Amino acid sequence: MRFQQLSELLSYVATCRGEMAKLYSRLKTEADSTRVKMMLEYFQQHQRGVSEKLENYIDTASKKVLDTWYKDIIFEDFIKRCHDTVLTANMSEEDILDLHLNLDNRLIDLLQETAAHSSSVDVAGTLNELVRVEKIQQQRLVHSSIRMDDL
Repeated sequence: MRFQQLSELLSYVATCRGEMAKLYSRLKTEADSTRVKMMLEYFQQHQRGVSEKLENYIDTASKKVLDTWYKDIIFEDFIKRCHDTVLTANMSEEDILDLHLNLDNRLIDLLQETAAHSSSVDVAGTLNELVRVEKIQQQRLVHSSIRMDDL
């Protein structure tokens, strides 16, 4: 995918979060383990929430920021990656966490790369703040997943 405006990129990231939720829902129907299903449900709800928050941000953000133009921001077909992802029925909690971190880090890296290519200090700052929030949420999700293991 090639992005020209920040609004397109952020909308795509929100869509990707929604696709991650759909992936987790699909994997949940295929999983054997109750604990894995519980983890997938938690991840699914989290991704829906992140997608909604990002869409709300897009609705309220400055038009000046959202209309920022970029040259040569290219990203993989993340939606296809989600659709093509398959795990075996005996998937483990570690498999799910590894998959999530791989997908999550791809989206965070896209935001970081975009921030690095921003000509406006304000836009770069906004994106870097979004990256910071995403990383904090990722840490919390990992900690919550680890706590699930303790149950």
